[in-house]
Amino acid sequence: MQGRIIFKGKVIGEALVTGDDISFYGGCDPETGEIVERGHHLEGKSISGKILVFPTGKGSTVGSYVLYALKKAGKAPLALINKTTDPVVAVGCIISEIPAVDQIDISKIKTGQKVEVDAENGVVSVIE
Repeated sequence: MQGRIIFKGKVIGEALVTGDDISFYGGCDPETGEIVERGHHLEGKSISGKILVFPTGKGSTVGSYVLYALKKAGKAPLALINKTTDPVVAVGCIISEIPAVDQIDISKIKTGQKVEVDAENGVVSVIE
């Protein structure tokens, strides 16, 4: 799938997919990488070391710094794939050096699938 490069990089990992938007500030614990937003589809799940797939971000601009804190704590996702990357998530990926691609049909990716994010070329591939 061809998308738009938000921040460069190339990784392969396990997809963690949600149809819910994510607020990193208040919705994700920056020390553990766990989604803590009540009622969120991923509540109680860790995004650490996963290819995180979600429609777009929501909430406070502080969310950019939560992504940065996740990276510094070693709890960040390997990469992000969005339908549309909002400015807060884009800045968070850039300052944290997390590969990210958007303009992807996220309905074609399922949790547990092995996914390659080639954010050097804006390509997302489901491997298995």
